[in-house]
Parts: sequence; C-alpha cells; structure tokens
Amino acid sequence: MTVMDASELYDPEFRKLIKSKKQTVIIPVGSLEQHGAHLPITTDSDIVTEIASRLGKKCGFIVFPTISYGVSEEHDPLFNTSVDSDDLSVWLNSILLSIGRNKIKSVVILNGHHGNERSIPRDWHYMDAKLRSYSYWHFMKHEFDHAGFVETSIMLAISDKVKMKKAKKGLITKGMSEKEIQRINKLSTQPGGFPKVTKNGVWGDPTKATKKDGKKFLAEIVRNLAKECQS
Repeated sequence: MTVMDASELYDPEFRKLIKSKKQTVIIPVGSLEQHGAHLPITTDSDIVTEIASRLGKKCGFIVFPTISYGVSEEHDPLFNTSVDSDDLSVWLNSILLSIGRNKIKSVVILNGHHGNERSIPRDWHYMDAKLRSYSYWHFMKHEFDHAGFVETSIMLAISDKVKMKKAKKGLITKGMSEKEIQRINKLSTQPGGFPKVTKNGVWGDPTKATKKDGKKFLAEIVRNLAKECQS
C-alpha cells in the first residue's frame, strides 16, 4: 500500500477520501530531549515518525504530522523541551474532538516517549469513533532502553545523524536486584530523576548497536503493530 501523508492531502480530495470508506488516522507523539552525546535530541520524534510512516504504508492509514514535544522533565538539568503532562492530555483530547467533528471514526495515537504515557488518552467517545493508543516499544521482545543498544540501532537504520564515535555505555541494570531496579525505574521517571541514575543520559550500552539490528527491530515493531491494528 501507499502511505497517505497528510502533507500530500488537499481539502476536497481529503473529504472525499473520508466519505468513500472508513479511514484510520495515525497521530505520532514524540519528544525533544537529550539522548546522550551520540544521538540527536529529536531521536524519539524521528523514530516514531518512521514507524508511523511504515505502519501507514502497511495498513493504508493516513499519517498526520508528528507532535514533536512531550513530557520530558525527568531529564532536567540535561536538555529537554518539555510540556506539562496535563496540557499534553488536554491538547490531544482537543485534537481528537476536532478529528471526530470531521467524520473520521478511527484514530491511532502512536507514542514514542515513555514520559508521555500518562498523558495519552485511552478512552475517546465521539459517536461511534474508535481510539487505539500504543507505545511502540511494547511491540518488540528485546528490552528497551534510552540511547542504548535498541534506540541507537534503530537510529542507525533510519538516520545518518548518529555519531558512533561518541557513543558511551550508560546505566546497566544487569546483575542488580529486582528491588534496586524498581527503585531506579521509579526515580528515573520523576522530575530531574533521570540524570541521578545515569549521569551521561544513556540507559544501556549503545557501543555495539548496528544498522542491521535496527532494521530487525523496526520490522518486528511494524509487523506486530499492524497485526494489533487490524485485529
């Protein structure tokens, strides 16, 4: 199928498209925040935009522009441009209401940043409209990270902006007790908590990341997401 990018749609054709058959719209949501010294601050938005595009192509969905700002205050004082959690929730609900008024009955919110999860709407009621909300890393088997092996591999597969010579190992939880991991997980999500658990802003080891692994992760994520969306 051909991905339907909103930037290539015009009003008369778009309204005709909506009327002709039930259309699903994807809204990707990312963030603008530090990802160590080797990945750009747009990493979350770059990845979720790519996954949304591939999912749209596979399923024939319409892909809306990515919301590139998220809830990232956990990274203070490392760089982040963060919005308030409640504000993001209100904003997304307003977008959904507007989409509903335009007769679109199916929406997928695709999340690309962990800090956004509590702000993503789960229930949306507008006539017989349907909302599905997903965080893409739940659709892969490998343990996820932040600027570590997984994110760096995916970025190598989609971008030429990765500076592997600057990649350094960050927080490694292997060998820690479950209690200690739970404590670190809780701390890392609090405002300013992330740098307290990993000073260089990296969770995991990006030094062995490869483009090949990134392609494998992307294929797995898109395949599983498509299966979920079409079920």
